[in-house]
Amino acid sequence: MTQHETTLPRRALLVGGALSAAFMNAVATAGASALPADLAQAIREYDTATTNNDVASLSRLIADDYMLVNSDASVENKTQYLADFHLPGFHIDPYVMEAPWNKVWDRFALTGGVLPLTWNQDGVRHERRLRIVHAWKRSEGRWQIVYSQLTRIPAPEPSPS
Repeated sequence: MTQHETTLPRRALLVGGALSAAFMNAVATAGASALPADLAQAIREYDTATTNNDVASLSRLIADDYMLVNSDASVENKTQYLADFHLPGFHIDPYVMEAPWNKVWDRFALTGGVLPLTWNQDGVRHERRLRIVHAWKRSEGRWQIVYSQLTRIPAPEPSPS
């Protein structure tokens, strides 16, 4: 397997992590304590930028010292993360975040949930179930993502027939 072939599925998870912050918070806001208006707006902008591969907007919404811990335990910085949005033939399917949650303080927020992620990459369909957490920090009057972590949830064992 080439470096390109092993990197593509991992990168698909990264983009899924990016999408999850926006979607889980949209759902969490409806059933949990309300998010501050400026954080909710940042999440909406992040969602739009992610689904449109808008790297300029993502660059604004991701902190310069951003760290992503992938479900395979690899770590990426902001530059590496943004590069993933240029992959050809990549598309994440629509999904609904399960068990969304958020915790908000004055200048810091955590958002999380379970993401059933399916995507196509170079004509191949993939799927993962991930537990996700994103850390948002308010600095200089705006919210940015400073940290994300993805943990793969193992598939259930098939029932004996």
